[in-house]
Amino acid sequence: MLIEIKNLEKTYKEDHSFLSPKKEDNYVLKNINLDIQKGEIISLVGASGCGKSTLANCILKLITPDCGEIFYEGQNILKFNKKETFEYRKKIQMIFQNPYSSLNPKMKIKDTLIEPLIIHNFNKDERLERLYEIISLVGINKNDLEKYPHEFSGGQRQRIAIARALILKPEFIVADEPVSALDVSISATIINLLLELRQKLNLTMLFISHDLNLVKYISDKIAVMDKGRIVEFNTTDEIFNNPKDDYTKFLLSSIRTIKL
Repeated sequence: MLIEIKNLEKTYKEDHSFLSPKKEDNYVLKNINLDIQKGEIISLVGASGCGKSTLANCILKLITPDCGEIFYEGQNILKFNKKETFEYRKKIQMIFQNPYSSLNPKMKIKDTLIEPLIIHNFNKDERLERLYEIISLVGINKNDLEKYPHEFSGGQRQRIAIARALILKPEFIVADEPVSALDVSISATIINLLLELRQKLNLTMLFISHDLNLVKYISDKIAVMDKGRIVEFNTTDEIFNNPKDDYTKFLLSSIRTIKL
């Protein structure tokens, strides 16, 4: 087992009303339990605001949950010290939703990609070797490394964002709506790239999306979230052919037909 999540909860305090100082607990995550095996692509689906990104951020240690446990290869990441967290973040990386805002517009692509290697103390030769290896995998030309983000299309920017996520050779990738800002034809090429990278690099992936067509195409298993809870978790075939929860059935009834 690569990741085990046990009884995870996260709340935020909300004003009861505009005029009242009283605060109420707003459960963003409630009693989340989820297991992710090595090599799997698990998709997390549900409406906006159901807690998908919050769960991902807890796994990434960007948000601290109120209670529960997250185990990575048997170690509770919530108990990691600073050094252990630093090492953990080499193993787990994120592909952000919007390639237009996730890249620093003032940095050349080469500098953007090499920055994590500098932070993690790779020497110059190691940086260049890793850089050329990763851009080859994602389809970025060496001649493009001296360019800035505004010189690329949305699909090319997302390839750059994927390269940045892979530059440290992580074991686990969180892809948070990675194609929602792209048109359909470009989305298909990025999804197929992720599947190729999964095979070549033996990646495990948490794929967050509201598009069930993409989820059906890419996933081994699907976790359906509603109002901070995982209401159903099963193989892709079972979710699509034999859904148990009413909310899952509702989501499936709204699928639009797109062929990848």
